[in-house]
Amino acid sequence: MKKFNLSVAVVLLAGSVMCSSCVGSFALFNKYCKWQTTMTSNKYVNGIVGIILFPIAGTVTSFVDYIVLNTIEFWSGSNPVASNTTTVMGQDGRYYAVKTTRKGYEVKAPTGEVTYFLHDEKTDSWSMMQNGVVKEIFRFNADGTIRANLPNGETITVTNDEAGLNQVRSSVMGDDNFFALR
Repeated sequence: MKKFNLSVAVVLLAGSVMCSSCVGSFALFNKYCKWQTTMTSNKYVNGIVGIILFPIAGTVTSFVDYIVLNTIEFWSGSNPVASNTTTVMGQDGRYYAVKTTRKGYEVKAPTGEVTYFLHDEKTDSWSMMQNGVVKEIFRFNADGTIRANLPNGETITVTNDEAGLNQVRSSVMGDDNFFALR
């Protein structure tokens, strides 16, 4: 039996890793790239420093992402480096922190109040949980329509399109709003 060379083993291992379909979000590498392009206010300085740092930092972050973090993301469903929180400006002009969770979204108001929007896969519905109280917002029906729960306790079944959205909007806000529909 022939002995395999170490270099042949490394090439085969690298080839098997490269040919696997475990593609993740590359969160660490993307954070490095974002930092590199915004480290100073001068884009030319950022470019020069990027040229100097990329062969080292880019290679290390890519390697760690590809071998360690993307493997963790593949098996667990979440990347430990990836930030799943974004800031969104509400209609009131204040900023809310929106965090993606496995079952939906967590919205934190500037006052610290937390509201959860949860998806139930069994019933294919979305609910809102606030202070431990859960209220179903809407549910997808088997025929493609949506059953929306109105704030006054009534339910309305609408089509899953813009006309249905406008119908729910007019039911919630009153008939003072007129919309032209095709």
